[in-house]
Amino acid sequence: MASRQKLTESDVKKIQDEIRDRKVNIRHQILEEVKEARAQGDYSENYELYAAKRAKNQNESRIRYLENILKNAIVISDASKADEVGMNNLVTVYFPEDDEEETYKITTSIRSNSMENRLDMESPLGKALLHHKVGDRVHVTVSPDVSYDVEIRKIDNSAGGDDDIQTF
Repeated sequence: MASRQKLTESDVKKIQDEIRDRKVNIRHQILEEVKEARAQGDYSENYELYAAKRAKNQNESRIRYLENILKNAIVISDASKADEVGMNNLVTVYFPEDDEEETYKITTSIRSNSMENRLDMESPLGKALLHHKVGDRVHVTVSPDVSYDVEIRKIDNSAGGDDDIQTF
């Protein structure tokens, strides 16, 4: 059974746009490439035909994957109170143990990217931060043996949800 991912309306729209683009534009372009490759004759040593068919299969696979995500999605609101940590907010947190600050953007799993400090709302830190306010000290439980505290220093709710979707 496919997992049920939490998506915002913006996530759903981006996925629908990608599906539409793949069905209308990319599919048509690949079919043209297959036709051109077939016109070259000798199928046994025709790398262009092999590559075009492979691209076609990858595109169709991606379409099925995205449609399955939408079929099983739980659509959530990205609305939050102005003074609370919510979806698509930039949150600056202080790690007392390291005496360091980090800024994260709270996102759905489909948009999370640790290299860009986009934090999944379902991650231990993401869950702990949601709905807290500036000045709150939050306890983060990673596992029964690992936990730590952070302090929320700043919340910027003007960041929006226009990040790329990371689905593969």
